[in-house]
Amino acid sequence: MRTAGRGGAERGARDGRDGEGPIAAADPVAGSVAAPAIPVFLYHAVMDDPPGWIAEFTVTPKQFAAHLDAVVRSGRTPVTISTVADHLAGRAPLPPRPVLLTFDDGFADLPGPTAEALADRALPATAYLTTGAIAPGGRSLLPPAPMMTLAGAAELERSGMEIGSHTVTHAQLDTLSGRDLAYELRTSKAVLEDALGHEIRHLAYPHGYNSPRVRAMSARAGYETATAVRHALSSDRDERYRIARLIVRRAHTVADVEGWLAGAGARVAPYRDGPKTIAWRWYRRARAVLHGPEFAG
Repeated sequence: MRTAGRGGAERGARDGRDGEGPIAAADPVAGSVAAPAIPVFLYHAVMDDPPGWIAEFTVTPKQFAAHLDAVVRSGRTPVTISTVADHLAGRAPLPPRPVLLTFDDGFADLPGPTAEALADRALPATAYLTTGAIAPGGRSLLPPAPMMTLAGAAELERSGMEIGSHTVTHAQLDTLSGRDLAYELRTSKAVLEDALGHEIRHLAYPHGYNSPRVRAMSARAGYETATAVRHALSSDRDERYRIARLIVRRAHTVADVEGWLAGAGARVAPYRDGPKTIAWRWYRRARAVLHGPEFAG
């Protein structure tokens, strides 16, 4: 497996691309009616001095506190991904004006100051953990960074976070063979279930990379939902296996966060992939044939 830094992702952000290709290229679903927007925030690390490869996707503790205060002021109802899953499956309605806070990978700040900042404001959240980066003796494609440990997953649950899978190695799932994809989906789920003693029902695709095949195999692996990136607002009509999230970058301001909380500043899912997104997927698949599985970032 080949490890690639997040420089490509940072360049993609400046060029208007997110993890699933150029965000301006997707088309609305024909005949669709606008649905109430649900902001699903995607955070990575919360620290002052992050490694260079994750710096673009890191906010400082001061920024993070300001974002959380904006969430509280918004009057939205903070929920975890299970609440959205219950709605999308027809089991229960959503509460008024929901908002979700999600965290990917499992950086070292998560069980400590980040969880404390959330608990201080009684804000639930969902953490998607890359098991190969946090389990003893594990292996992942993530470049070096301070990470939490698998033992910290139970601590996160006690603090009010729901735990989901973020695969084993953080590979680009839509470029993998069927065998490798099944390993990423099933092994990470099993590792977390063994550590926590209960079923893991939710998945986040590394850097949002997915495809119809990835979504179908995620369902067969036993996941009830999967979140993507798309840098878009979700809605009460979003797709269960491609829930849109807003990726929070270091350059985003409190005004950006407040705009998203107001249901503005981004398109609203669901919508179809555009031709550039599809072309970007085929380009990455061709690279994977030449170089093997690559880091999704």
